[in-house]
Amino acid sequence: MQGPHDAAAALDRTSIRLADARDAAALAEVAAVTFPLACPPDMPSGDVDAFVTTQLSAERFAAHLADAGRILLVADSGGGAPLAGYVMIVLGEPYAADVAEQIRIRPTAELSKCYVLPEEQGRGTARALLDRSFALAADRGAAGMWLGTNRANARAQRFYAKAGFEHVGTRRFQVGGRIEHDVVMERPLP
Repeated sequence: MQGPHDAAAALDRTSIRLADARDAAALAEVAAVTFPLACPPDMPSGDVDAFVTTQLSAERFAAHLADAGRILLVADSGGGAPLAGYVMIVLGEPYAADVAEQIRIRPTAELSKCYVLPEEQGRGTARALLDRSFALAADRGAAGMWLGTNRANARAQRFYAKAGFEHVGTRRFQVGGRIEHDVVMERPLP
């Protein structure tokens, strides 16, 4: 089992930086590992695989990186090691009317994705990504941040609650032919 000094040393070797176009393939690799872990265990694997292929491909990440309304951060251990994790922030109003009605703080930004590799969990990497996300979104004018996470993902909900997010409602999220009713959480930014 890893102790607190090991976790601090691992985080010391990891830098949180803005992603760039060269990171698209590495982002897709992390997404292919981490997205299935956040899905309910009864979700058909074919639906998960199709979502990863169509929504989390290197091409999709390249398009996200070129979008001025999105910020992508990566946790990079350097030395040619795989990325440890990433976040994606979407600036501006929520795309779905039902979510827009639930969000109380304006201007807002969505924490669209926040994933770290399983071996990075518990080392402070996700929290470092999240804290940097708060600062960057606030620097871009956001007063609040919201997110959606699967209602069965209690671990993620606990993590976000510790980071100051509160449950404010639900949203519909489609993976393949299945509609999930995700928990929507929100917090003010510093």
